[in-house]
Amino acid sequence: MRKVKVNPNLYFDYRDVKTLQRYIDIYGRIEPISKTGLTAKQQRQLAVAVKRARHLALLPFVASN
Repeated sequence: MRKVKVNPNLYFDYRDVKTLQRYIDIYGRIEPISKTGLTAKQQRQLAVAVKRARHLALLPFVASN
């Protein structure tokens, strides 16, 4: 299990696809808080940003095989 040390001032933007991809597993799912090491507030911001990026087709909904 990998824990990522995260900056407490980290903010997720749906347009920053490269950052969002760090928190998505190979199946296209958002990594759980136990693996990301984010705070609860940051995890919610991450989820909203990923969902917005998926809706605008910046990120895929599922991984391609």
